[in-house]
Amino acid sequence: MRLFVRELQSPDSKASVPILLVHGARVPGLASFDLNVPGGSFAADLAAKGFDVFVMDVRGYGRSARPPEMDHPPEDGLPLVRAQVAVQDIAAVVDWVAAQHQGRKPIIFGWAVGGQWAALYASTHPHALGGLVLLNSLYGGSAEHPLMGHGTDSEDPKAPARFNVASCGAYRFNDGPSLTRAWDRSIPVEDKGQWRDDMVQHAYVEAALASDPTSKTRTPPSFRSPCGALEDSFYAAIGQKLWDAWKIDVPTLIIRSDRDFWSRPADQSGLASDLIHAPKVRVVVLRDATHFAHLDRPEHGRDQLLREIQQFAQP
Repeated sequence: MRLFVRELQSPDSKASVPILLVHGARVPGLASFDLNVPGGSFAADLAAKGFDVFVMDVRGYGRSARPPEMDHPPEDGLPLVRAQVAVQDIAAVVDWVAAQHQGRKPIIFGWAVGGQWAALYASTHPHALGGLVLLNSLYGGSAEHPLMGHGTDSEDPKAPARFNVASCGAYRFNDGPSLTRAWDRSIPVEDKGQWRDDMVQHAYVEAALASDPTSKTRTPPSFRSPCGALEDSFYAAIGQKLWDAWKIDVPTLIIRSDRDFWSRPADQSGLASDLIHAPKVRVVVLRDATHFAHLDRPEHGRDQLLREIQQFAQP
């Protein structure tokens, strides 16, 4: 399996802390963390603060290889790239990053589903990490979720509490407008440009579409993303825990935006309670921030997020 990784070095890369950024369910790494517009590269900002930053694409996303099933109609297969597969890719990249740093253990930062993958990795690979940072991730802290829980299209109408495979198939197509609808709803002002830079929003959509070489073969253009992340998230959304938090043995920073539409307060508090073997647990709420805090303007959560990660990484 061929995996894509981009490295952004700090000015003093020899003394820097390695950190691996893991994207979420739909948009791959570069579009999520390294947009080539002012204020659009969370990775570059972390590098400027002294981190050696690595941005990866899990298989099926962005510049990493795609499972061959993604060349067939989505209805022909079951949801691709579930969490246990994503963890294989994270494990390979963590090993590679550690080798670049003479065995120094990296921190993993996971956004949304990326945090769910990262936490599963941490629970199954003891002593492999220097730390774990989760932003707006599900955990199974509640059985209620308005977007993908009971009674939504994600639930099989013929079999309650089971994922509706027909709602997604092996993978799904994502057009540009679908990427910003929930973001727009989360911003409590009519002029969204007051909250996020229009250039960042535009670059995010364009980079996501450009991540799939087939996107322009469809009208409107759309990129493919595997559906395994959505199946796993459905079960977390109805209260099932996808990993054993008590097995995580590294310092953990749990961050949630208070305007997040994906994670719930119960996910954050429940995970903190279950991390009984983590030597340090810090819980942070980004006040008046959205799911996309790392892409919003600095005063709407981005600066606080960077500060929290920098302080967490200090010995």
